[in-house]
Amino acid sequence: MRVVRLAFFLWLGFIWQAAAQSWDTSGNGLLQGTYYFREVIYVIADNSGNLGRALSVYGNIAFDGTGGYSITGTVMDSDSGSPQSFNTSGAYSISASGYGFLSSPVSTGDSIYGLVSQGIFIGSSTDSGFNDLFIAAPVGSSAATNASFKGPYWIAELDYPSGSPLDVRASLFQLNPDGSGNLGTVSVSGYIGGAGTTVVRQTIQGVRYAFSNGAANVAFGGSLTTQNLIAGNRYLYISPDGNFVFGGSPTGWDMFVGVRAASSATFGGIYYQAGVEEDESQLVNGFATLQTFYGSLKANSGLILNHRRIQSVFNNSAYDFTYQDSFSLNPDGTYDDPSGFQHYIFGAGGAIRIGFGKNPYLGINVAFQSPSFSGSGVFIYPNGIVNAASSALFTVGIAPGELISIYGTNLASGSAVDATFPTTLAGVQVTVNGIAAHIYVVSPTQISAIVPYAATGPILQFQVINQDVSSNAVTMFSSLTSPGVFTLPPGGIGYAAALHPDFSIVTPSSPAQIGETVAVFVTGLGLVNPAIADGAPGPTDQLSSATSTISAFVHGQAATVHYAGLAPQLIGLYQINVEVPSGVSAGDVYVDISGPDSYTSQALLTVAGGATAAGPEASTSVKLDRPRSALTRPVRSRLPVARQRSSREVRSR
Repeated sequence: MRVVRLAFFLWLGFIWQAAAQSWDTSGNGLLQGTYYFREVIYVIADNSGNLGRALSVYGNIAFDGTGGYSITGTVMDSDSGSPQSFNTSGAYSISASGYGFLSSPVSTGDSIYGLVSQGIFIGSSTDSGFNDLFIAAPVGSSAATNASFKGPYWIAELDYPSGSPLDVRASLFQLNPDGSGNLGTVSVSGYIGGAGTTVVRQTIQGVRYAFSNGAANVAFGGSLTTQNLIAGNRYLYISPDGNFVFGGSPTGWDMFVGVRAASSATFGGIYYQAGVEEDESQLVNGFATLQTFYGSLKANSGLILNHRRIQSVFNNSAYDFTYQDSFSLNPDGTYDDPSGFQHYIFGAGGAIRIGFGKNPYLGINVAFQSPSFSGSGVFIYPNGIVNAASSALFTVGIAPGELISIYGTNLASGSAVDATFPTTLAGVQVTVNGIAAHIYVVSPTQISAIVPYAATGPILQFQVINQDVSSNAVTMFSSLTSPGVFTLPPGGIGYAAALHPDFSIVTPSSPAQIGETVAVFVTGLGLVNPAIADGAPGPTDQLSSATSTISAFVHGQAATVHYAGLAPQLIGLYQINVEVPSGVSAGDVYVDISGPDSYTSQALLTVAGGATAAGPEASTSVKLDRPRSALTRPVRSRLPVARQRSSREVRSR
């Protein structure tokens, strides 16, 4: 194993994580008053992906603004077969960023994790081990009426009418309310699982709606058959400004999301997101995969850095998925992702985005533009702690030893850099769960530091102290691993910072060869063995390897990892020696890094065709923990998963 010296990595920024003992609840007031809500819950019964149980819970939820809620609503449980009155109460904790959780209304001891923006909460019970989607929007001071509901609106719906993957339906349609209770003719298009890529089209005439107490009943009529997508009634809830709608059947387990159509839109900045997706790409092999998620994304100049915290029914636990994507807005403000499987529609000038998944990735998702933040004194933006390498956003967990970048205002009196990584730099300190972090760079708006190895979760609290003046505390969740690949130029989107065996940089003009082992530089691999002191360089006498199993994939193909651990003689930097597998196409391809609770696919590696080059001497190979499927790499919105089903069931109160 050769020692790597990289002066150009001194720009590295660092990730965040939060609270030592308790979650920040300073944002509890973001949820206050009476809201409409709907939650759909899916429990898988077998390895084919059939539902064993489904629930929908809907009605009113009242938040007291201080951490308590009460529900007056209805539950439709497949075990009972008919709607039943449902009343309960619970607690919630929302941080200043809008990120937080509320106790599950139907599963004792579990939580729904999500985010608040524009007054609307969206989330999923990811880390509680089951699949659901939860949405709540304020009732508002003046209830919507037939007269106030005027379109057009775009609606995306996902339905599980029988619980079989063959019967799952994804629909996209437009509603044009006239303010008098009429929707007229509704043209619906979409997919039914067993029909494959065949587009199903349905025309429904004479559709009407009627508002009562601010919510509407939309009457589509008819009966559901194997040839149509929608039938019966839908309850529709609407945000106070009229820009967002959601809901579903009072007797079913569907969910729809919708936006008031916009003639044009812009797409930029940070968004909070949640959704549900049914991956039916493996139906030919006898199974389908359901996954639900929440997270965040950042869009800029045609590129997206996306994070999803995913719960998949065939994984034992939730994991972070960070990936790069691109977009090009159409004149009407819509766009399709590069794979062509996801169609996105904007409303409200770009403040709201809904997504519709095409076969075989049937699904819906919704994203709300993040609020902006400001504060007096030494101030960390509540959503301003990110991975130094990938720039993965604040919803991604933080690993011990990770490099983070902290953004805010008045973080330092001036700018300073110290390659020895002291714990105090220019009068500035950073603490994580009260432990001093080693700092590389400070400025009034950004600090780069290393998360101490002893700062363990599940909750971490970050604070900056500038000239003895403390900032606000920002809390984040911790992870075992949170890999991010450094890029050139820095920022998380672009070419991986990787070296050939002769220490020259891998570039488009000097590509990696098939069979060559390249050193890829990352952060977030977590604890190492042998352990080192915080702020110490990676040892050279005995290499310090990551204690978690680390896997790599190049262009979707499993690659041998010869070493994953601290980069020798460098502070705060990890190195992965990856052998480029045979069969990889020449050109720019993704190099993906996976840990036991994380996966990142945000950096490119240029690979040449043909010749094989000798790599550096190997350390130890690792066992792949999440093998890639045969799907081509351009399918950017999902991960293949291990064929191991969770046995978790929903525990009704």
